[in-house]
Amino acid sequence: MTDQSAIQLASLSVDFDERFRLIDIDWRIEPGQHWMITGTNGSGKSALAAALAGAGDLVSGSIDGLPCKVALVSYEAQGELIEAERRKDDADIMDVISEGTPVKEILFDGCMDHDLAAQLIEQFGLTALLERAFRKLSTGESRKVLLVRALTCKPELLILDEPFDGLDAATHRMLALHLQSLVGQVPMILVLNRFDECPEFITDIAYMDKGHLLHKVRRSDEQAYNELYQLLHLKTSALELPKVDPVSSLPPLDPTQPLVQLNEVSIRYGDISIFENLSWTIERNQHWQLTGPNGSGKTGLLSLITGDHPQCYVNDIVVFGFKRGSGESIWQIKQYIGYVSTALQWEYRVGTSLRHVIISGFYDSIGLYSKYTDRQREIADEWLAVLGMSDRASEPFNKLSYGDQRLLLIARSMVKHPPLLILDEPCLGLDDMNRQLVLALIEKICAGSETSVIYVNHHPEDAVAGIDQYLALGAA
Repeated sequence: MTDQSAIQLASLSVDFDERFRLIDIDWRIEPGQHWMITGTNGSGKSALAAALAGAGDLVSGSIDGLPCKVALVSYEAQGELIEAERRKDDADIMDVISEGTPVKEILFDGCMDHDLAAQLIEQFGLTALLERAFRKLSTGESRKVLLVRALTCKPELLILDEPFDGLDAATHRMLALHLQSLVGQVPMILVLNRFDECPEFITDIAYMDKGHLLHKVRRSDEQAYNELYQLLHLKTSALELPKVDPVSSLPPLDPTQPLVQLNEVSIRYGDISIFENLSWTIERNQHWQLTGPNGSGKTGLLSLITGDHPQCYVNDIVVFGFKRGSGESIWQIKQYIGYVSTALQWEYRVGTSLRHVIISGFYDSIGLYSKYTDRQREIADEWLAVLGMSDRASEPFNKLSYGDQRLLLIARSMVKHPPLLILDEPCLGLDDMNRQLVLALIEKICAGSETSVIYVNHHPEDAVAGIDQYLALGAA
């Protein structure tokens, strides 16, 4: 690789025609590194790549160390070139219709290696197109032209945004092999949605979300890499949440009744009032975020719903159609509730397999002590696929990271598709990566099931898409 200095982005914010903004990007690209930028649609992957090529309006911060010759191939750049060709028609006078710029002119604009250009033109199947007007090419054909042009201009930094999109399998392999051959010659940054397209030569991965560069992961850091893979999998996976097992399904509830109805309830300890005269109705398919300072009564309020608080029988509470104190058993109520908390995770200290942890949700047990059905096993494996853990089904639960354990317990709580899922501070104790994994799973549950969610959380930045009902305890 030619002499290269580090590229440093410091507190960089960039506007793109007021449509999108990169926000406070801190990123250092060291010599010898090759990066993959990933994230969900609209996260800012392409914007970050474009900013490195000089696009956008600098709002604040700086970029230092960029080489003079940066080659960028992207759908945006491709569209701009095609639009420029179309504008040539608009500029024509006397009804003279321009044929447009021929492909060969586009290809050889800035070409520094004609032998390589000839080789790639043949390999990409562009020989028969050289005399054709560029604007008359298909999207895939024009993409190939821009790839060849970028690869033959001897760039000092090569940025390829979704380079494999639209390529057939043979061309994909050919391009991947050619990029591999450039590893010692030029630093590369690839924007990719799919982890399975990440070439072997990539050394580092950047994860974008809502204009922020949230994670920078060394590919050699196996745990961090796996967590990032899971995060992207949960964010982008088209998998539907597994269906309920008819044999294990719950007795039906009255669809005309709310799930929970608390009428002017109070919790008092002697002369100390935790809260008073609180009314709360949770309808089917509503998702609630419950907030409040320490001591405001969040856990007590939840325990009134679950029946674990002794004062639930002196308050006016109707849960799943059962009026508290009317002779119902606590298990009649709890069968309709999935519950996840840090306390549950502390209790769940068994060494059973990941598959068995999920299956134990059918039996509301810590560990698995019952013979399960083939369908229950299938559903557990479907949940493992949603979590990106299919290849880890037989691993022991107590050997998992803290964040992975939390994901498994949420899946365990959902196997019966309970009408109500209570997540009591599910992000407590998690690092940033695992916190986002858990939030992504909650978002998937809110979007893909008929389970109502109560999500207890202290932090506004941990808001979940799909939760649009709010109850704040201790508020003035």
